[in-house]
Amino acid sequence: MSTDETFLVLGGGGMVGAQVVDQIARNLAPRRIIVASLYQQEVRTAVARFMREYPAVHFIGFWGDVFLRAEWNSTDRRRKVTRGQLMDSEEHRAELYSDLFGDFETAYAKSQLVQLILEHKPNIIVDSINTATAISYQDVYTASVVARRQFDALAKPVETGAPSGVEPAARALDLLLISQSVPQLVRHALMVHRAMIEAQTRLYLKIGTTGTGGMGMNIPYTHSEDKPSAKLMTKTAIAFAHTGLMFLMARTYGGPVVKEIKPGAMIGYADITLRTIRERGQPVYVFTSKSEPLGSSLILHQPEDGYKKLGKLQMAVADTGENGVFAKGEFETITHLRQMEFITPEEIARQVVLEIKGSNTGYDVIAAIDGAVMNPTYRAGYLRHFALEEITRLEKETNSHSVALGQLGPPELGKLLWEAHLLKLKFGTLSAVLEQTAEVLSAETFALVEGDAHLRQTMTSIGLPFLTPDGKSLIRGPFLRIPEVPGTNSVPLTPEGIEKWADKGWVDLRPKSFERWRERFLRMQREAQKLRGRGSAAVTRQAYLSDEISIGAVVGWVLNNEMEAYRIK
Repeated sequence: MSTDETFLVLGGGGMVGAQVVDQIARNLAPRRIIVASLYQQEVRTAVARFMREYPAVHFIGFWGDVFLRAEWNSTDRRRKVTRGQLMDSEEHRAELYSDLFGDFETAYAKSQLVQLILEHKPNIIVDSINTATAISYQDVYTASVVARRQFDALAKPVETGAPSGVEPAARALDLLLISQSVPQLVRHALMVHRAMIEAQTRLYLKIGTTGTGGMGMNIPYTHSEDKPSAKLMTKTAIAFAHTGLMFLMARTYGGPVVKEIKPGAMIGYADITLRTIRERGQPVYVFTSKSEPLGSSLILHQPEDGYKKLGKLQMAVADTGENGVFAKGEFETITHLRQMEFITPEEIARQVVLEIKGSNTGYDVIAAIDGAVMNPTYRAGYLRHFALEEITRLEKETNSHSVALGQLGPPELGKLLWEAHLLKLKFGTLSAVLEQTAEVLSAETFALVEGDAHLRQTMTSIGLPFLTPDGKSLIRGPFLRIPEVPGTNSVPLTPEGIEKWADKGWVDLRPKSFERWRERFLRMQREAQKLRGRGSAAVTRQAYLSDEISIGAVVGWVLNNEMEAYRIK
């Protein structure tokens, strides 16, 4: 099989990612493969090998942290900065905070991952990065303890002569906020999805994780912390939160096909070797030992100069990639029957290639969830009619307007429902609206609002104001739902702001607003005319089946056809 497609393999220099690249190059013969991984040496070694073995494929190497800004991923090793180094700078912490909680468009433009996708426009992305580990092991738990300790220190009296705790407390707070897993994961998913739509990527295949190698909460294997490990449970929570977000991606119109393969065992192994043992990036040394009597306290870390250094510790180990380096006893235990056991990277890679080809391997988690969720039912659809009839009866008996409370988002929903309701009250049908000019519609609905205090007060009391036909006045209640500006109670009023807010969540009684309604109703009527002679094929999301203005159906049509906010399954 040969394709003219471009593949982006995230984590392509790692244990699983390298096998995925190998299988893709061998079985699919693509035009080019971008091998993206964290470390420069890892990428260079992998790309050099692949170029020798598969000369017909064009390989491109990229190294850097795709969770950071592109500007922080310099190709010059001496200028490269890690996330930990960024945290030491107040300016960079502010930028990390802005990328996580600030304006999405700004963060999107600066994202390394977004730029990588938009630059190469891959047809297929295979994401073998252990996203759950990368995000959850920033350790919000330790950050929380440190932040609490630093802020407690601020409460100490200045008279003690102790140095000010403001600066370390500020750093601790920044670290705590930036380390939060869920905001990072949500923003990551939104950025990836939008970038793939812009790049017209057709398939996104994630190699995920269960977080525990398929074991339960009784898992005895952690990254050195005691069990039960809160950090490990967070990893599992984030891993399945990511699955949930990908489930939403897969149900979004215009996006790529989304699949996830989730190995439920330890993945291993990449190499068996004698190597110098490292911990936190630094070599572990062999020291002479000495005896000391047990007293009332125990010093956990003593100065190394009290012990003789004999050299670096070397040991025969199994390299299991992201899982770590294991000695013989550790490897034998973790792979023992009924323990975590293990699966090989090449077995995973083969299933990845089969899924790319379109085979039904049975290992796609998204498809499995898709087949297990309960979908809308006939019975619920049947009962919907009676629920609407009962609400309508109560509405007439009480002379009230059951339209929208403004509590079901987006803000456009309440605005559209109330505007449609005004047209229904005054004109009743699509045809009657289309017989009027936009100016007449504007004047008539404004007169309706002015003449009905109960109607007007109901709307303004729930935070939906009226923009008058001349656009110069706002009829409002004590609070406004739009604009939404956290942290302030006053915003400057500009012509651009008025247009934005009127479109977002104000009931707009200007003629140009009603011209949009006339255009909508005209499209609805044209679609209705197609029903005759086409049978059930004519009943689509573009169709509106009645001349009567039914406000929920009208706004449902707008959401389906203007906002493209509809379910595809």
